[in-house]
Amino acid sequence: MTYLENYLDLIRSRGNLKLADSIETTADDVTRRHIETFDYVSHEVGLLFGNIQSGKTAQMFGIICSAADHGFHVFILLTADNNTLELQTLERVRADLKDFLICGENDARLYEKNQLVKPTVIVLKKHVDVLKHWADVLLSTGFLAGNPLFVLDDEADAASLNTRVNSGRQSGTNKYIEKIRNTAFSSIYLQVTGTPQAILLQTAYSNFRPSWVQYFEPGKEYLGGKFFFPLSGMPSCIRTIDHDKEPLRAAVVRHLTVSAQILLSGGRVSCFICHPGASQKSHEEHAAGIQRALHWCRTNPGEFKDAVKNEWNRMEPLKSVKRPLDAILAKATELISNSRLIVMNGKHLVDSSQYSSGCVFVVGGNSLGRGVTFPSLQTIYYTRTAKKPQADTMWQHSRIFGYDRDPGLVQVFITEKLYYLFREINSVNDALINQVKNGIDGIHFTYYEGVNPTRKNVIDKKNVLVIPGGHNYFPDDPSNDTKADIDALLSDLHDDVPSYTASLAVMRRILLHIKSDDAFDPAGYVDYLNSILAEDPNAQGVLIVRRNRHITQGTGALLSPNDYKLAESNAGKVVLVMYEVDGAGWKQNPIWVPDIRIPDNSVYYGMPHNG
Repeated sequence: MTYLENYLDLIRSRGNLKLADSIETTADDVTRRHIETFDYVSHEVGLLFGNIQSGKTAQMFGIICSAADHGFHVFILLTADNNTLELQTLERVRADLKDFLICGENDARLYEKNQLVKPTVIVLKKHVDVLKHWADVLLSTGFLAGNPLFVLDDEADAASLNTRVNSGRQSGTNKYIEKIRNTAFSSIYLQVTGTPQAILLQTAYSNFRPSWVQYFEPGKEYLGGKFFFPLSGMPSCIRTIDHDKEPLRAAVVRHLTVSAQILLSGGRVSCFICHPGASQKSHEEHAAGIQRALHWCRTNPGEFKDAVKNEWNRMEPLKSVKRPLDAILAKATELISNSRLIVMNGKHLVDSSQYSSGCVFVVGGNSLGRGVTFPSLQTIYYTRTAKKPQADTMWQHSRIFGYDRDPGLVQVFITEKLYYLFREINSVNDALINQVKNGIDGIHFTYYEGVNPTRKNVIDKKNVLVIPGGHNYFPDDPSNDTKADIDALLSDLHDDVPSYTASLAVMRRILLHIKSDDAFDPAGYVDYLNSILAEDPNAQGVLIVRRNRHITQGTGALLSPNDYKLAESNAGKVVLVMYEVDGAGWKQNPIWVPDIRIPDNSVYYGMPHNG
């Protein structure tokens, strides 16, 4: 049997038949399109994109097995620089890939001794010292002089990208990942993440921009963005805490009640996570708050009974039979003293066995995110805020999504502002997935002003098109291709009419006839309009047309004060102003010059077509 067949049999033996089918589909697709066609001389970069906690690790293992069946013998699996996650990953690799030699970061001698007799998976955390050491090991053994290397970078957007791109230097982690790839005469570097914004905004100048992407759908029981953050309405699994005097206490009571239901129904564990922010001080304060809530439950039996009854009435378990109130109350009362409270951050080293059974409360910040999996996570208390929130970080750190939640028991405690912010991020993610399915050329997305898609230090400011709303943009050195076509498109629009309501499809057609040799990127604005039209083919904007304007090229201004105010007064819409200009310095005379303004509350990110 092949390595892939053995792995699929293992997954099926655990009762995960649909997961095995999904793994087989993904592995077959990647193999047919990229492994079987690999030329063994290139250093190829790809992206495996799936929803957060939707089974990416299992998909990676399937790809490893299929690649081993096709001649790859050395695999490096990179994890975040997090000891808990590294150990969790190493344990899982050893449990699932039994046909492989598995090496941790301290197993260089084991790797050397094996002499590639068995295909080898090396699990490394993305720490500079670890990567530097293994770059030297791989080079000194010489095994890769005649063998291709397969690197799988889990959460590749988190630490692997060059954080010094805007200063013309290379960050340490980025440098040594690239050095490891280059120790082999050829390689496939597969980036893996559920939040690919930073990766998709890498430019052609980066060795970390993928040339292809493989997206895989989550399984039917996956609870993701569409479940928690639908386009309209607020589902019953969401509880806003803005007007609750004791929101943390309410969350604790809820979790005790839900845990009682799960444990009485034969479940092994029920987890609660509290994510108040990044600071260790906030973790200690909220851990103390949970202890106070448990003390209140213990010392106020009458009020606790009423609170449990309210939660019992709320919950509608779908994966188990609802237990009687008396049994739930008795078990919840028992769990007040028998639950486990864990603080998980850089100060406290936590092993996964500490949250693998019973009723568990976990408090932390950054350590909760990026791949750490909490079994049967039913209650989430998320209040982390930031002045300039990052969409990918919020999505990862929330830990809301996954398979082993009961949709009738899971509950998210969150502020109303954060809820609507998550809903906006989910909407952009859905649009991003739809784009990725059709390839990554011309990738683009738009966020509300104040929300960044990712860290600014990994985006090449000179080569990524960023268009903040509420500003007017026009080319300094345009040309028309051809002016007659623009004349025809605008022939029925009169100068004496202040403005017209016009389809964005019409604006797109106009801009297709504009060329520019400066920073203004007409094709980028066309991509922006396409992104809106993809969601709403009938989307409308404001079109302003003016003829016979005498303006010298390069004066630094285009619109008249009245037209500028008119554009500004339509702050929530796309505004396109077309000036027919007759003046000195222009390539054509007369020439149509566009001025475009996108809605004030948005920022557009895309890959430029100029330069």
